[in-house]
Amino acid sequence: MADLPFVALSAITLAAIYGLLAIGISIIWSSLGMINMAHGFTFALSGYGAWLAAQYLSDAGPMVLAGGIVAGALSGVLICAVSFLPLHDKPNFVVRSMIATLAISLIGSQCLLWAFGPRVKALPKVFGEGTVEFGEVVFTADKVGAIATSAVVLLLTLFWMTRSRRGLEIRAMMQNPEGAALVGIGVRKTALWVMAVTGGLAGLAAVLLSQTFFVSPGSGLQPLVKGLIVALCGGLGSIRGALIAALLIGITEAATATYLGGQYVLMTQFGLIIAVLLARPRGIGGLLDETRE
Repeated sequence: MADLPFVALSAITLAAIYGLLAIGISIIWSSLGMINMAHGFTFALSGYGAWLAAQYLSDAGPMVLAGGIVAGALSGVLICAVSFLPLHDKPNFVVRSMIATLAISLIGSQCLLWAFGPRVKALPKVFGEGTVEFGEVVFTADKVGAIATSAVVLLLTLFWMTRSRRGLEIRAMMQNPEGAALVGIGVRKTALWVMAVTGGLAGLAAVLLSQTFFVSPGSGLQPLVKGLIVALCGGLGSIRGALIAALLIGITEAATATYLGGQYVLMTQFGLIIAVLLARPRGIGGLLDETRE
């Protein structure tokens, strides 16, 4: 029982980070009808963007965070230009875009390996090394910073999507892409914004998760899998479902790693998603099996 406070804090931290990835995947699917298999490449590229910012600009926390977010946004725009804009009006777009983004991920990982080599890179501690004890719980700066930063950025993103013209256009595409196009919302321009925003969220997740792990050419694979697990469990297209699923996945991972061992994490997470989808085939948010013509 003594491990419960540690498990709870770790679960909330992981939920905050995985939520950033899953919400990005859900927004892309609901607005563009595309499952972005290159989201893991965006994650890895963002880690290197943050590392380059720390090496050549400043190792201060805000600069490192900005480096990761900007690299993620630029990666999202690149993916959009290669896999969405040329294909969105072609037959079998969902399959074609999935293959295109998977190819981008594979080629991109090899390019990162060629450019930076196989050795892992460590990011500076953007939130410092401090700790605060509250009863039996030890709050470390990286976990508190990850939770607070994720919450602030998600709130700002949702506020932007509900108040700005561009954000409202994205919401219109999420609710009814065909209707949005009929009333004059430009699919191509809006798609660039969607991919830039979701890429920026993945970039932030990369910096936050790299406070514990290292940056490497293949570092985006597991976050992509976790993001897809959360998005599928929550129901593709449902932000509310993604947040609930992120918390469930975070609790599952933290508890499994603490009480059973890290080698069982993916097994328990896939077991959870199977159980959820058996009980609710549409996912927690109820949008999983909506299809596009």
